[in-house]
Amino acid sequence: MTVDDKAFLDHVADRIAGLPAVGAVALGGSRAQGTHGPDSDWDLAVYYRGPDFDPAHLRATGWPGEVSGIGGWGGGVFNGGAWLTVDGRRVDVHYRDLDVVEHELAEAEEGRFHVEPLLFHLAGIPSYLVVAELAVNRVLRGTVPRPQAYPEPLRASAAKHWYGTARATLSYAKANHAPKSRLTEVAGALATAAAQSAHAVLAARGEWVTNEKRLLERAGLRGVDEIVSGLRAAPDGLAEAIGSAEEVFGEALVAARESAAR
Repeated sequence: MTVDDKAFLDHVADRIAGLPAVGAVALGGSRAQGTHGPDSDWDLAVYYRGPDFDPAHLRATGWPGEVSGIGGWGGGVFNGGAWLTVDGRRVDVHYRDLDVVEHELAEAEEGRFHVEPLLFHLAGIPSYLVVAELAVNRVLRGTVPRPQAYPEPLRASAAKHWYGTARATLSYAKANHAPKSRLTEVAGALATAAAQSAHAVLAARGEWVTNEKRLLERAGLRGVDEIVSGLRAAPDGLAEAIGSAEEVFGEALVAARESAAR
């Protein structure tokens, strides 16, 4: 017999919350935000504190799948997790060290953060991603700190950093790849700079980001597809495309800042 979503989630949350050193369990992703479909994964953040948290305890649940060690997904704030199948449903588990989370919350409130590489993310992830999760995830068991609002210092610093990085990405491509007709490298630079610019736009608006899914749509930058689709392997054409992207990204950030100021 197939259990309903609530019973399923209660069962999984109770089981994970009962593991040693786990302080809280939260539902994230599309299911926390109400944008999920019937086949969407179940994304769970597991907040733990101290050395007693051991992924072996998660393996011992007997749920089939892949369970990483702590730091197994590259380290940093996104420090590992598991891809599991529970009662025929896909469950993604993300480890969240509460000491790290609380540190990044304090840093974000002062406008400080760093960017880490992470597989599947063109622009990498900002360390305030774990703060964004505190703001948008739905806590199922236990308690976690919550940001009162999007910190004003972070709006300024994140928008400045991300847009500066996007400009540098495009500038390098214009100087080094476009003159050599390196179409693939220019296309990659455009995609990366688009993601970076989208982070800038959303930061300027004070909107939290937890991943790159729908990032361009949310920032109003989906139109970059037209620039990419029109690329041709000629120096003038590639330089023109980069110039068009610079204009689009710059205008989007100006609009976001003006909107936030009103």
